[in-house]
Amino acid sequence: MDPVLGHCWLQALLAEAAEPGAPTRPCSCPLPSGDTALSRLVRRLLSARRSLDLCLFSFSSPQLARAVQLLHRRGVRVRLVTDAQYMGLHGSQIGRLRHAGIQVRHDQHSGYMHHKFAIVDRRMLITGSLNWTTQAIQNNRENVLVVEDADYVKAFQDEFERIWEEYNPANYSFLSERQ
Repeated sequence: MDPVLGHCWLQALLAEAAEPGAPTRPCSCPLPSGDTALSRLVRRLLSARRSLDLCLFSFSSPQLARAVQLLHRRGVRVRLVTDAQYMGLHGSQIGRLRHAGIQVRHDQHSGYMHHKFAIVDRRMLITGSLNWTTQAIQNNRENVLVVEDADYVKAFQDEFERIWEEYNPANYSFLSERQ
């Protein structure tokens, strides 16, 4: 089992998404496979064809980062808003995603950017208490809600666009500018 990716069934799922139709190796690990909460979340993310907007407080899951990078390499427009204090912590995947060319913006003021939601192709909302961390996925009691109701999706999309613009580095004010 790949220590970076975790479950080999997830590796197979991501490999199939990267190269549809390519032969996959059978999974020999003793961990649960198939229909788990993580595999359902990854499948929803991988359904993106045009856009993926992420608004996440904390993002340290290598498996979810790999799925996001895969979408980016496929040509899906990926944008990520995160909390500045948590993006630099050990294990954070934000630097890896930025290095891959994914657009990332973060807050500039006190208080947490505490949202936890994703919007797939402006049609599907994924939200809940889940931080995208290995700890949360493996050990915590979390909830994830998937909604395809246009009114709910629009409300979250509007919030994402508002924050995206607010966190635009062109709009930042620096100490020298305030004097």
